[in-house]
Amino acid sequence: MDATALIPLADHWDGGGPGPWILFFPLVWAAVIAGVILLRRTLWRASGRGSGPWHTRAVLAEHSPIAVLGRRFAAGEIDEDEYWRRLSVLDEQFGRNAKGGDR
Repeated sequence: MDATALIPLADHWDGGGPGPWILFFPLVWAAVIAGVILLRRTLWRASGRGSGPWHTRAVLAEHSPIAVLGRRFAAGEIDEDEYWRRLSVLDEQFGRNAKGGDR
């Protein structure tokens, strides 16, 4: 191929680069990412789980017997001796070392 055959190809591109349409692709990706985030947040709220899948575990911990005992002690319904006595019993059943609630 000689040099005169390459001249029409060079004239076709005008040397101007890709043009302003190249900015369209980052906007499309930003819209896709925003759509995914919005969809996830909407589905989590619609399922009634509050602020995400981790919220269920927090609700269960809030209603655990140990948490109820702590709230009763803080409210002054039970004294410190009764709190520690009941906590030792609950810790055997519901604590970290419990084996599925079996005795």
